[in-house]
Amino acid sequence: MKELILNKKDMLEAKLRYVVSSAKDKLKELLLDEAGMGTVEVILIIVVLIGLVIIFKKEIDGLVTEIFKTINSDAAKVTG
Repeated sequence: MKELILNKKDMLEAKLRYVVSSAKDKLKELLLDEAGMGTVEVILIIVVLIGLVIIFKKEIDGLVTEIFKTINSDAAKVTG
């Protein structure tokens, strides 16, 4: 009977070791996985671009206005 109890205990310990080992392996795999890094990089670039647009909004607006004025005046010269 004692032998049976020890076997159950040994089996539980072995299962626990297996689960812990599997969890460690999965965690290592997850931490070393670089599959999602491209997405993170794109999101960071978009955030930086939005920040730059917010910071330089007045300058960008003035530049675009000048460009459209030039386009309209040149188009008026061509069309007549």
